[in-house]
Amino acid sequence: MKTIPVKTEKKVFPYGHIEPGNKTDSTFFSFSPPGPIGLVAGNGLFPALFLESARKKGYDVVVVAHQGETDPSVESFGVPVRWIRVGQIDPIFKTFHKYGVKAAAFAGGIKKPRLFDLRPDWRGVRVLARVAVNHDDQVLRALADEFEQESIRIVPSTWLLPELTAPEGVLGVHQPTDSEREDVRIGFEAGKVLGKLDVGQCVVVKEKVILALEAIEGTDETIRRGAGFTSSGIVVVKMAKPGQDLRFDLPSVGMRTLDLMTEVGARVLALEAGKSLILDTGHFLETADRYGICVLGVAWD
Repeated sequence: MKTIPVKTEKKVFPYGHIEPGNKTDSTFFSFSPPGPIGLVAGNGLFPALFLESARKKGYDVVVVAHQGETDPSVESFGVPVRWIRVGQIDPIFKTFHKYGVKAAAFAGGIKKPRLFDLRPDWRGVRVLARVAVNHDDQVLRALADEFEQESIRIVPSTWLLPELTAPEGVLGVHQPTDSEREDVRIGFEAGKVLGKLDVGQCVVVKEKVILALEAIEGTDETIRRGAGFTSSGIVVVKMAKPGQDLRFDLPSVGMRTLDLMTEVGARVLALEAGKSLILDTGHFLETADRYGICVLGVAWD
């Protein structure tokens, strides 16, 4: 039986995050791209954080952004930006080749409901034709193969931002109760089983009862749905899928997650250590402590 970790002794970074346990686990610290780094930008805060880190560390970046998904603020960084619709693949390669990109990262996701309106170009059709089922990981691996054929290396999205990766341990001042630790264990076990079917990255549990499992609706709606079955005290568990390619779209949380959890009276946020991201430039852990939320990282493999 898995045991839930005790308090971490790792130092807190300025953003309120925790020092990574092993800086070589899922990052390429020694990697130096031969030319500008390509960024395939999805939604959320991650693309802007990536660009800010690249600017501070002196890397040139070329961005391919998705219409209706990527925040327009990526234009404010003074780097080349090409806008495409979801499903277009060929313009990514044309843009990266134009600027001499030999390595690229993916930052931010694409809302799953939009995938039903997908209008792929011929390269997108070729990628989709390679997969038996349209599971995220199968599609992304097929896309990675396409990049390799174009001599562009895919690097982990955390390459420039290892401090965003959740470490193992209780990360704030609030400790989980024995009952909540058991709920965390149940959440991970359920999520890892269902993760093979591309669902269950977020699981909501209370008193050993699974209240909600994430499917296409996303984490926020999963939390709301689970909270609707009880008054307060839910446990939210967020994890990677079994065998997930860690170069792409790791499970992530941010200040909005904490605000929602406070709104519904959630008590515990458990993240898979080394495979989940805390995305925010504010003091995430300080805010969690103030809200009375226990945040912990759990190593599950």
